[in-house]
Amino acid sequence: MGNSEQVEKRVIVALDVPDEQSAIALIDRLPQVSFWKVGLELFTSTGPKILEVLKSKEKRIFLDLKFHDIPNTVAGACRSAARYGVDLLTIHAAAGEDALKAASEAVQEAATQAGVKPPKLIAITLLTSISSRQLAFDLKVPVELPEYILDMALLAWDVGLDGVVCSPQELAQLRPRFKDDFLLVCPGVRPTWADKGDQKRSLTPAQAIIAGADYLVIGRPITTATEPELAWKRISEELTTVA
Repeated sequence: MGNSEQVEKRVIVALDVPDEQSAIALIDRLPQVSFWKVGLELFTSTGPKILEVLKSKEKRIFLDLKFHDIPNTVAGACRSAARYGVDLLTIHAAAGEDALKAASEAVQEAATQAGVKPPKLIAITLLTSISSRQLAFDLKVPVELPEYILDMALLAWDVGLDGVVCSPQELAQLRPRFKDDFLLVCPGVRPTWADKGDQKRSLTPAQAIIAGADYLVIGRPITTATEPELAWKRISEELTTVA
């Protein structure tokens, strides 16, 4: 890392708001943020219009729609998403090898046709709201959570995806296993002063960067703060300790 500004660029702020007006207000309130996540709620509300807004403001975009369907449907969705020129795009690793391969091929093909840079396609290993107990008892997965996470990451790696989404607590296990160009994107990052909410497996921003995260996804600690600018400043100051 060079300096604190470079570390800041590895923070993706989640635009977890219900409509375009709220999203634009937050984007304008935090001009220092260069990378924004658009998830299911906002994209379902606004469609691609919010992506156009972010592009017009020269922001980077993480389109986090977590595709999980049969290979043909996933490929079609990824083909459409790639044409938007977003930077990161997600698919569930649990969709299986065939779906991951189809998605990867579709992204490259569509981006080439549209004349845009293909998004980095990253796989969801396991939602950060899922605990070890829920994995075993609710989802009936008969392996330990760390083993399951590693298996999903290895599947994504073998298929040729660009990285995975994992909780910060899996970083110590995953970072040594993969090359530096295999992205590890971490939601569920919570500063010590923020409420953990429904995140079961979290670390602080500084801890996550030190453990090997390429990008941190931070939403509610910033977006629901009374003063989002102050929350962003506090997180930025924390990250100067690892710059």
